[in-house]
Amino acid sequence: MVFSSLLFLFLFFSITMAVYCLMPSLNKKNIVLLVASLIFYAWGGPRYLVLLLVMCLISWVSALFIYDNQDNPVVKKVFLIAGVGLQLGLLAYFKYAGFLLGNLHNITGVPEKIPQIALPIGISFYTFQLISYVIDVYWGNVEAQGKYWLVLLYAGLFFQCIAGPIVRYKDVADEIESRKTKLPEISAGINRFAIGLVKKAVFANSCAEIADVMFPQALEGLKAIPAAGLWLGVFMYMLQIYLDFSAYSDMAIGMGLMTGFHFKENFNYPYIAGSVTEFWRRWHISLSSFFRDYIYIPLGGNRKGQKRTMLNLFIVWALTGFWHGANWNFIFWGLFYYVFLVLEKNGFLDKLETLPKAAGHIYTLAVVYFGWILFKFSDMSYLGHVLLGMFGLNGNGFSNMEVKVTFQNNIFFIIAAVIACTPLLKEGYHMLRKRFGRITAVSYVYMVIEVAGPVMLVFLATMALVGNSYNPFLYFQF
Repeated sequence: MVFSSLLFLFLFFSITMAVYCLMPSLNKKNIVLLVASLIFYAWGGPRYLVLLLVMCLISWVSALFIYDNQDNPVVKKVFLIAGVGLQLGLLAYFKYAGFLLGNLHNITGVPEKIPQIALPIGISFYTFQLISYVIDVYWGNVEAQGKYWLVLLYAGLFFQCIAGPIVRYKDVADEIESRKTKLPEISAGINRFAIGLVKKAVFANSCAEIADVMFPQALEGLKAIPAAGLWLGVFMYMLQIYLDFSAYSDMAIGMGLMTGFHFKENFNYPYIAGSVTEFWRRWHISLSSFFRDYIYIPLGGNRKGQKRTMLNLFIVWALTGFWHGANWNFIFWGLFYYVFLVLEKNGFLDKLETLPKAAGHIYTLAVVYFGWILFKFSDMSYLGHVLLGMFGLNGNGFSNMEVKVTFQNNIFFIIAAVIACTPLLKEGYHMLRKRFGRITAVSYVYMVIEVAGPVMLVFLATMALVGNSYNPFLYFQF
């Protein structure tokens, strides 16, 4: 079940919120959210619900032992290693065992048969949440939660357990047990959810349809696409992956506000960045901050000299790529960014700042654009075919009628999708409201927009979803 489905919108979420609102106490409201979250997660694979329960139990027990042994550093460290190690071990088994055994087989011929292990949905997201919880208890940043079911609610909350953002326990600890919902925040949450729903159902899905035609997964299909088609296909994939991923974060943040949770922003218009460094401050912020706080800084950060800083960055970006998927292309994708971040850290960023801002934007978009090609294909042999084909070196020509018709028929949609990746509409709306909002007649117009706007957006998204079975979910690999 995904957020952008009619089943979720008009059955699961509607019923959950109706029952939630009828509950007289926060404790009972939390029980409603927990039951709904367990049903939601079990929908995608009941057997993996057991895994979620076990991993939450590991973190709950290890955090309690750490907290109860504050004055015994040896015992604390033992339970930290046990808690985090077991979590990473389970993640490694389910996500990386096939990849590691496959590479071992290629080198040694052993084992003869590689086991096919299905990847539990969202395991990378909730594993990192549980790890951050145990480490924060160890560091003394937060008290251990005495109730197992509240740790389970934190990690398994259906708002964000399958597609993020990665929420730190210390950021929501108080809200789990003492939050209050306010009417303006409920309204803001509905609005944020509706925006995310449209980004996914209308924009991301439509971008995906064009990308799948012009930038297909199959090698034979790739060879048949002319150069202009490949450039268009990569561009649409670039739009799709941002609109899709940020849409889920928008919907998660919106649902959180509806129930009194305040999740931090996960995307901040990364495609307007003027450098690769800035891009990663704006893209998947919860993941970047996790690696910064729990790996880069504990390794020494930039405090132990240039060589150690470069090594720390190398480790972080190799792991960042590996987190995204159990294939070499993801590791190379992470290291691809490592190269540009190191260049910027060693003087190139200073040179960029002396150039017009447009130069920085163009450079950043070019790096990100080609980075998504590396990200898409787990079979590295495809990469050469794509890059050659983009310059017409596969005998595929420059363009054909299909590419021209596709571009012409979608030109206005493409412009709208590009605008949706920028803060242009948001800032324009707030600027006009600030300037003219004091005029009585105009203020009434804004009131109507804020009430009717989310309704119109949900209606538009519903129309896009009705009769359209194409609703891809990008996060199975995570």
